[in-house]
Amino acid sequence: MITTWEPTAAGVLRLPSDRLIRGRALRRPLPQGPQPDFALYLLGHQPPPVTWENRWLRWPDFWLPSDTTTIDALREAWARAETERVEIACNGGKGRTGTALACLVVLDGIPNRDAVAYVRQHYTPRAVETPWQRRFVSRFQ
Repeated sequence: MITTWEPTAAGVLRLPSDRLIRGRALRRPLPQGPQPDFALYLLGHQPPPVTWENRWLRWPDFWLPSDTTTIDALREAWARAETERVEIACNGGKGRTGTALACLVVLDGIPNRDAVAYVRQHYTPRAVETPWQRRFVSRFQ
């Protein structure tokens, strides 16, 4: 059974393939509606426990991921979004989350050079906050 987010819900990014991924800020309350089937948490410290399946990537605020499994985790999130509700979140929901979403946009077929603009247009204009985050997206494969 395919489960997805409501395409009009706040924070839900529609990829060109029609996969829907919710980005959010962990410092804000959990949005109303269905819970994720899978979440990818991008934090410099272990996230609080949740009742759904999740992965934690060690990724300090304003920096780049220091976890060696980052590419595999992003690929897993993208693949699972085809049939499951996937959430990607960091503390503020913009820099690290926007960077990860831009990488998923690349996996979905948008050229690296256009990925940040896509996420800024369809998720939040403040996504991908630092030059090194933009460079990470530009080199993502």
